[in-house]
Amino acid sequence: MADHRVALTAYRAVLASRVRAQLTYRTSFAADVLANVGVGVSEFATLYVVFSRVDSLGGLDVWRAALVFALANLAFALADLLVGHVDELPRHVREGTLDAFLLRPLPLLAQLATSEVSLRRLGRAAVGLVVLVVALPRVGVEPSAGAAWLLLSSVLGGTAVFSALFVAAGALQFWLLEGREAANAFTYGGANAAQHPASLYPGPLRWAFTYLVPASFVAYLPVLALTGQPGPAGLPSWLGWCTPLAAAPAWAVALLLWRAGVRRYTGAGS
Repeated sequence: MADHRVALTAYRAVLASRVRAQLTYRTSFAADVLANVGVGVSEFATLYVVFSRVDSLGGLDVWRAALVFALANLAFALADLLVGHVDELPRHVREGTLDAFLLRPLPLLAQLATSEVSLRRLGRAAVGLVVLVVALPRVGVEPSAGAAWLLLSSVLGGTAVFSALFVAAGALQFWLLEGREAANAFTYGGANAAQHPASLYPGPLRWAFTYLVPASFVAYLPVLALTGQPGPAGLPSWLGWCTPLAAAPAWAVALLLWRAGVRRYTGAGS
């Protein structure tokens, strides 16, 4: 128990120092946050322009599609903030700093996740939160404990799903080393898939983004459950309540890959 308290104290000290370092340069920090807000706004503007031109697309109107966008962006931004720095693993391997992490009596994955904190990513989360607040009353969702629980479990479960994808993509770097862009197909590709209704995709791709990479569980299925709409073939809307359950196998696969990658690593050789 004492060792756990020491480890938590160490992590808190590291995270606090990272946060203070970023807030020291306020102008630069504000510019980074605004840049992330701009990315989120531009993505939402694209979605809004497309869906506002039709009454329904993929079974969703513009505000239900906005709700899918909001949940997906909020979950992805939080996951990116928490563990997004794991994709810096190739740099640590090249510079030999990964060996220093391995010498410390702390889990490697936790050290990489806390090696840097990019608060600018809160800008994208803020866009998702604002769109969520604006879209909810426009889709006819009545305030209730069930709706609140569904939204909370979707955000937390979606964050866990994307976090697992980041860890899995980071683990692949033990084999790819220079394949960061290929690994990003799982993370940023999954985030892009989660922003759109799964009903828009052809059957095999829809199943892949639901049962292989559980992107549909992040936002699309919860929105169907929240608004009482039926899902397409093979995707019943009640699956929207299962987002935390979908995160469990994703994390199991990610941790298996991570442990296999760490065992494979033999050092920088210098």
